[in-house]
Amino acid sequence: MTRITAIAAGLAVVGLASVPAIHTAFGQSDAGWVTLVDGAKMGDWDKVGDANWEMKDGALSADKLIGKDPAYLVSKKSYKDFQIKAEFWADDAANSGIFIRCDTPKVIDAKACYEVNIFDKRPDPSYGTGAIVDISKVDPMPKAGGKWNTYDITAKGGKLTVILNGQKTADVEDSKHAAGPLALQYGSGVVKFRKVQIKEL
Repeated sequence: MTRITAIAAGLAVVGLASVPAIHTAFGQSDAGWVTLVDGAKMGDWDKVGDANWEMKDGALSADKLIGKDPAYLVSKKSYKDFQIKAEFWADDAANSGIFIRCDTPKVIDAKACYEVNIFDKRPDPSYGTGAIVDISKVDPMPKAGGKWNTYDITAKGGKLTVILNGQKTADVEDSKHAAGPLALQYGSGVVKFRKVQIKEL
């Protein structure tokens, strides 16, 4: 009995010793990331315009405008240098996007912000999905409709990069907008955001 007890105690010590290492590794991998939207919560946003945003089937979704103008969910915090990771789904008719470094939280558009577009049917596809509207064209325009996609957006100083589904679609220098809130847009079609995270750089 004494030997068995000693072995059990030794195993318990080994098991407990491994717990901090696991916790530290997990913390390092997620260090600095703040989750704004996940499959369970919409997050805390201000609204400009109105759409039927709701949590549905594990995603923040919208498929109808309440009014005629595009609707936005605007972050309460302003960001300067950062990286955004977003998982989104859009149907073929969707007009959406992620707006960054907006000059004001009250006016959200491609002139007051950088607009990382989600718009497969944009009349001018050079600034459609994957582009930064009026700043960085995309050719050929990738399609996001009908599937889950990932955006990786980095803004550091004047350097802006966009990666859609692992493919770099924008890489540009521009200094019009230095800092500001970010916004999620609903314009038309069906749009879902399953996860949106940001890390300040």
